[in-house]
Amino acid sequence: MQRTLISSGSPFEPVIGFSRAVRVGSHIAVAGTAPVAPGGGIACPGDLYGQTLRCLEIIEAAIIEAGGRREHIVRTRMFLKEIGTWQDAGRAHGEFFRDIRPASTMIQIVQAIDPGWLIEIEADAIVP
Repeated sequence: MQRTLISSGSPFEPVIGFSRAVRVGSHIAVAGTAPVAPGGGIACPGDLYGQTLRCLEIIEAAIIEAGGRREHIVRTRMFLKEIGTWQDAGRAHGEFFRDIRPASTMIQIVQAIDPGWLIEIEADAIVP
């Protein structure tokens, strides 16, 4: 089965040995996605809602590059710095996936790589 690697262009990909996404057959797995601004740095500093939307935009772009679409996303995992603010992440996720409603999990983490990241999100898609 063919394996397709999708790169974000991050200089850490070859160092750490990861890809933004990997497609094997009809399955696309998207790695933990941080709220990185288009020009670099942190998108929406201090704003969990905005950071969640940014992560989902990056994920959707990777899914599209791998040949899928937003509606093919079947699972998300949200890693929150502070679980007490989950409603902001949930609101953004709900707006983004209003009619798709993938299986989803929210958990609190101790710390992301960058202390300014309030969330990191993974996703899986199955392309029919």
